[in-house]
Amino acid sequence: MIAHRTRVKICGIRDPRMAQAAARAGADAIGLVFHPASPRAVEAELARDIALAVPAFVTVVGLFVNRDAEGVRSILERVPLGMLQFHGEEPAGFCGQFGLPWVRAFRVGPGVDLLECEARFPGAAALLLDAQVPGQFGGTGTAFDWTLVPRSLSLPVVLSGGLDAGNVGGAIRAVKPWAVDVSSGVESARGVKDAARIEEFVRSVRDADASAGG
Repeated sequence: MIAHRTRVKICGIRDPRMAQAAARAGADAIGLVFHPASPRAVEAELARDIALAVPAFVTVVGLFVNRDAEGVRSILERVPLGMLQFHGEEPAGFCGQFGLPWVRAFRVGPGVDLLECEARFPGAAALLLDAQVPGQFGGTGTAFDWTLVPRSLSLPVVLSGGLDAGNVGGAIRAVKPWAVDVSSGVESARGVKDAARIEEFVRSVRDADASAGG
């Protein structure tokens, strides 16, 4: 029996060299943030440079928060993205209009019905689950109660929110997600990625997979 390999996404990349470092460490995807309010936001020109620096078979994901369709298309015309990720109030029809696979993010907390959320977004490639922090759309460094994730979800789960090398193993054992998504947990300062921390994070994910397989 082949053990499951948890995929890894490093989000909030702002430097072509760091994108390459993440790929060398074993990341399956990198995330580019197109939300101006974020300290990890990138403009289209830099995003294009980063995307072109990423080696083959590493997915470049564009993250949007309540951007209008024209704004998303403007980015797509200039940046070669492989997947989209929506963190605002975007409905399913909006997310699916761009001709790329897409992930829908939800902020998890008491009273959030993830089965109902999934039912409204059947076309999503995955559900990304993050912590519910008022006024923020991700990258908070805050974990949520992993027991709130139903085992009966049909779509792949991308687990996010407060993950780092120290707790990602426990998160994988608790949720058994398809993938994990980290941003602040691999930073040396707010918005500044650290190659050594990325390597440590990926190593912790692989160790957790090996333990589950053994």
